[in-house]
Amino acid sequence: MKKNLINFIATIIIALLLSQVLPWWSVMLASFITAILFSLRKSAVFFVPFFAMVLFWMVYAFWLSNANDFTLSKKIAVLLPLEGNPYLLILVTGIVGGLAAGIAGIFGKQCAMLLRK
Repeated sequence: MKKNLINFIATIIIALLLSQVLPWWSVMLASFITAILFSLRKSAVFFVPFFAMVLFWMVYAFWLSNANDFTLSKKIAVLLPLEGNPYLLILVTGIVGGLAAGIAGIFGKQCAMLLRK
């Protein structure tokens, strides 16, 4: 449990730092790095980075959208089949980021196992 929490927090911190200088895929790099540094077991390899990035991207998207009264979010949500709901768009954004991070976490774990052999 302790290793999961450390990985969760480290993934968010590294993603926050990398997102200042890299594009959206920096969350994948953060998950990859933490999966190599902190070995997780079974399904935690996917779900810990997944939930870390869902939380990070949803909070970040809400913070950015709230600054302009969700104007752009509402317009983008109209383009997608979300009926103009900016909160659903924020949820979808978080899930997409979480999937990217979870897959990168699995890849990081596989690379760590390969390097250990």
